[in-house]
Amino acid sequence: MDTKSNVLMHKYELGRMLGQGTFGKVYYARSLQSGQGVAIKVIDKDKIMKVGIVNQIKREISIMRLARHPYIINLYEVMATKTKIYFVIEYAKGGELFNKVAKGKLQEDLARKYFRQLINTVDFCHSRGVYHRDLKPENILLDEDENLKISDFGLSALAESRRQDGLLHTTCGTPAYVAPEVISRKGYDGAVSDIWSCGVILFVLLSGYLPFHSSNLMELYRKIGKADYKCPKWISPEAKRLLMRILDPNPMTRTTIAKIKESTWFRTGWRPESEANEAESSDEGRDGSRLANLNAFDIISLSPGFDLSRLFDEETCVTKEARFLLLRPASVIVSKLEEIAKCMKLRITKKDAGLFKFEGAKEGRKGYLSIDAEIYVLTPAFHLVQVKKTVGDSLEYQKVFDEGIRPGLEDVVWAWEGESQPRLEPGRQQDELLSMSSSQERHSEQQRGQDLLERQLLLLQEQLP
Repeated sequence: MDTKSNVLMHKYELGRMLGQGTFGKVYYARSLQSGQGVAIKVIDKDKIMKVGIVNQIKREISIMRLARHPYIINLYEVMATKTKIYFVIEYAKGGELFNKVAKGKLQEDLARKYFRQLINTVDFCHSRGVYHRDLKPENILLDEDENLKISDFGLSALAESRRQDGLLHTTCGTPAYVAPEVISRKGYDGAVSDIWSCGVILFVLLSGYLPFHSSNLMELYRKIGKADYKCPKWISPEAKRLLMRILDPNPMTRTTIAKIKESTWFRTGWRPESEANEAESSDEGRDGSRLANLNAFDIISLSPGFDLSRLFDEETCVTKEARFLLLRPASVIVSKLEEIAKCMKLRITKKDAGLFKFEGAKEGRKGYLSIDAEIYVLTPAFHLVQVKKTVGDSLEYQKVFDEGIRPGLEDVVWAWEGESQPRLEPGRQQDELLSMSSSQERHSEQQRGQDLLERQLLLLQEQLP
């Protein structure tokens, strides 16, 4: 960093410090190229190495790339030097939701607005196999339009973190917001425990204080385990009923997000068109679903030559996933995925923003196999598809991939990750590929040693904002 001018890597001008944590500081900054205000989290690499949380930082980066949503803080890019790691993230001008609640209870309509945004965003995260595990007002920011921006995914877990019993087993989170089953250390469903935390947040929004509090930690856990709380008299009967269903100490009978959305209190004054329920996306698919755009940082983070492990000088972990490029409309890709599912006797579920889930009909050696296939828009002419195993046995996944997915897509895929040559196609598409090949030659020196797909991603990156 240029300490005299406070310019970071010739890209950002650093301003005032916004906050400070155990492993680094957060600064306000301005992009020298666009003038946009951002926040930059500066992490001390030596500190995180010493306490062994490198994997936690990697996971946070991966999750923030995976969970792109209007109500989640956007991660623009990650940079690193020998001693520091820099997260360039969206700047939320409104500060923490905690600061608003600290002044007292909110009006019911405002609390409902925030709770709706929270539930819709948590629902989106769960559809991506992401469980936050530390939801609280301190980790929820507000933008200039008073909309939520969920942050701090450092304690989050992915679906593949679950053990063979299908549960998570790491005890984490803030005591006052943690679900009873997390405290019990017997394994828990990340989605169900997140719902409990949302209930605690709703109580705080409506009352101005915590439902469970005690100076003695064991007494606090006892109250949480029995859901020992009392609603103040000003909370409406509908809100009390919803809280009772969410703050159910039994995770098996606790209400679901789908049922929360159906509740009278949640739906009061609800206008579907006013809610941003989808991630930032564009390009209509055949069935009206919207596909996620990849920006420059997304492309870099997907590219094997820019593996996150390089931030930490460690060996790359083997991942059960594959990526490929297609010069085909989204509707053709969707049809192919449906054909593959039928052929391999897999259930296929269409989620939002271009995500498709394949699930095995029979239980395998490590439970039911689950595979995600996600379609991204690179340019109007290009799509990238990422396929990865989320749950189940790796050998079963490999068999499905080798015998079903790969041959089923062979006639439409232009380039697979790791292959030396793309498949040329006639007409306009071939002209476009030849143009890209010419561009590749001009960049050959700096890109030597990278595989074809990586080079194409980097070239496409230059065309995107």
